[in-house]
Amino acid sequence: MRVVLDTGILVAALITVGTPPDKIYQAWKKKRFELFTSEWQLEEFRRVSRYPKLRSFINPAEAGQMVNGIKLNAFVYTSLPAVDVCKDPDDNPILAIALECKADFLVTGDKRDLLSMERIHMTPIVSAARFLARLEHF
Repeated sequence: MRVVLDTGILVAALITVGTPPDKIYQAWKKKRFELFTSEWQLEEFRRVSRYPKLRSFINPAEAGQMVNGIKLNAFVYTSLPAVDVCKDPDDNPILAIALECKADFLVTGDKRDLLSMERIHMTPIVSAARFLARLEHF
């Protein structure tokens, strides 16, 4: 199963142990699905994980370990096609990853922009809880 995790899901996995984002990340580490990402997203994750408001919640070493693990074990695109379909242009690269890999799911917590789209072409856009429920059936 091909999956794209929005950057917010990855950040939440570091902050909140035992929640759906963390359980999804742990499932990926156990090879329950294939993770697709891009250099752009990994750079976004590095930037977001250093925000002053998140510093007290995210251990920099754990964030670095996550990035390194993803770089070694996920499919990482170095370039992406141009996509302009989301209300928030900052979300278009995540949609481009989903399109490029023909993802089975794009998982996000972005209710306002991504979840409201419901899908990008054939890829369902779902919440972490919904994806986790689906993953438990595999």
